[in-house]
Amino acid sequence: MTIFGWLVFALWLALLACWVLSATAVTRSTGCRWIWWREIAMRLGFFALVVLAVRIAVATGVLPNTGLYAFNSSMILGLFGFVCALLGGGLAIAARACLGRIWGRPAANEKDTELVTTGPYALVRHPLYSGLLFAILGSAIGQSVLWLLPLIVYGPYFIQGARREEKLLIDRFPDRYPAYMKRTKMLLPFVL
Repeated sequence: MTIFGWLVFALWLALLACWVLSATAVTRSTGCRWIWWREIAMRLGFFALVVLAVRIAVATGVLPNTGLYAFNSSMILGLFGFVCALLGGGLAIAARACLGRIWGRPAANEKDTELVTTGPYALVRHPLYSGLLFAILGSAIGQSVLWLLPLIVYGPYFIQGARREEKLLIDRFPDRYPAYMKRTKMLLPFVL
């Protein structure tokens, strides 16, 4: 594994730490209870630890036939994957920062909830999900094909969650959200 593979792992640890710190800050400022097991970053952090454990098992020779879970040894792919993971993680963090105090609060139940359409939300309706999916894809390219597992598991989950959130937001903002939906794509600007 290249240095970029290790940087991908460090990126996920940093993303996890950022998520925990921001969730703790929101919890303190709003008095809402943070339910850690529902957080996407925690689940992805778990996958990062699994990938590290497999990496150690491969390095020590515990796992035979390493072809299926071999780690990237190409510096070019490692760099490209790391840049993708970094951009995806940055997008997720920027999206989280734009939400501020309303992050993690059900939009349908809050009277003072505002519709965020600036920052990354001006490009796509669900940049947090987009960023995490892009970071996972970059991790698969830069570190290991093992990262395709969380992409396969969480990709449909994110799309389902995005659709559920959109139904709530249409109910909450019946005039503004449909217009916003026409201006932006769900996950990938100009495409999807």
